[in-house]
Amino acid sequence: MNAIATGKGAAFGVDLRTEAWVELNDSGKVDVSIEGFQGESDELARRCVVNTLDHFNARGRGASVTTRSQIPISRGLKSSSAAANAIVLATVQALGEELDDLDAIKIGTRSAIEAKVSITGAFDDACASLLGGMVLTDNSRQMLIRRESMPPGMKVLIHVPQFQIRKQELPLQRIRSLSALIDIAFSEALAGRYPEAMMLNSLCYSAALGLETKVMMDALLKGAFAAGLSGTGPATAILVKEESAERLLSALDGKDFIVADIYNGGDSRSEP
Repeated sequence: MNAIATGKGAAFGVDLRTEAWVELNDSGKVDVSIEGFQGESDELARRCVVNTLDHFNARGRGASVTTRSQIPISRGLKSSSAAANAIVLATVQALGEELDDLDAIKIGTRSAIEAKVSITGAFDDACASLLGGMVLTDNSRQMLIRRESMPPGMKVLIHVPQFQIRKQELPLQRIRSLSALIDIAFSEALAGRYPEAMMLNSLCYSAALGLETKVMMDALLKGAFAAGLSGTGPATAILVKEESAERLLSALDGKDFIVADIYNGGDSRSEP
């Protein structure tokens, strides 16, 4: 559930990984290499390092940063939240320091706003990425309302179209005009009716963004447990029972899909 419309969001973790390596130096500058995504802006990585150094009063240090990710960029799959978490944690480890998970997440969300890769900072997505499981959050107050494990025996089918949607292109007025309906979707999520919340959120954001809902509807008609737009799209996330995953993937033609497991928490920290 995207938080742009109301400031409140919900997300769950999947086991696609983003890794970061940070080596500190005394150059006073931050050099970044984003493996596999040459040409993408490195502003988020720079701000994550600088803001983490500032947190530990280590201003003036430099760093060499390398990131690697399995997550497609600008498809609504929270690649920036995962990257921010990984880079902040790797910088903390390179400093030989320790930092509470939520404090690390907050450094990353502030960095995401400053780098203009997120409207709200995506506190919900960052919590799901680092902590795992299902999270409900108040992004405007950076408050974790609820976190719980996702049900066992589920697979996630992620349909990833070839085109991207950049945050700078979002029709914010159209999105916020649907806030009353998104509030209803969030109430459904609070009541534990996650499939209904996911579907209503998807219908609202798809309408605001002019995106088709065909993949979501086909998945639901063919037996998915839940389906909906991920973030601001264009990717669609589909939850299905593990024993039915291959059948559903085949029924959906299986093109442009990533298959992933649920991530309910564990060791997601990068090496220094």
